[in-house]
Amino acid sequence: MFSLSVSSTAATNKKQGDDAWELFDKVFKMVFGPDGSSLTYSVNIAGLYKTQGDVIYKNKKICYEEKRFGAWEDGKVAYMVDKEKKKVDIHDFNDEKKDKYLSMFKYDVNNFAYSYKEKGEYYELTAKVKNAKFFGIRSCTALIKKSNLHPVSLSIKLAFITTTVQISNFHSGGIDDSAFIFPKERFAGYTYVDHRGEKK
Repeated sequence: MFSLSVSSTAATNKKQGDDAWELFDKVFKMVFGPDGSSLTYSVNIAGLYKTQGDVIYKNKKICYEEKRFGAWEDGKVAYMVDKEKKKVDIHDFNDEKKDKYLSMFKYDVNNFAYSYKEKGEYYELTAKVKNAKFFGIRSCTALIKKSNLHPVSLSIKLAFITTTVQISNFHSGGIDDSAFIFPKERFAGYTYVDHRGEKK
């Protein structure tokens, strides 16, 4: 009986994991896929850091803007804007130095164990890092609408704190590549520092 019970549980867990991966894959493609997406985010990290802004995704391209910072990354070049310092740092698109903070939170999606449960009109999808480091993400839990698979929040668990990003105004599809072109005219008078070609 014990052997049969363990086998049955393992099979159930695998099926649940497969279903969770399928759910994650659908949402991931809707957000980061070839048709792109846009959303508004709001985050408050333990009262220490509070911000909100808008972000646009399309494949690996990204554009985001909030009160102090902004970025336009078109797949070749990354323009990182600090409005307070009136400075624009220009990087090769694949240069991890372009954002030292965010580079700590880059993970292979295959390095997560996925699970989910139903919560009223939502799915609660959790991804736990298989080989978590002391610094960085331990797990993420996304609240997703059952009706259209739109994300409404993302809770991120770090070593010592958990913070929740609220998501609103989510739209999938119809993103034109022009959204990722850096609007240089908006930042006339800023200091520009070109890091392209620097040794890594």
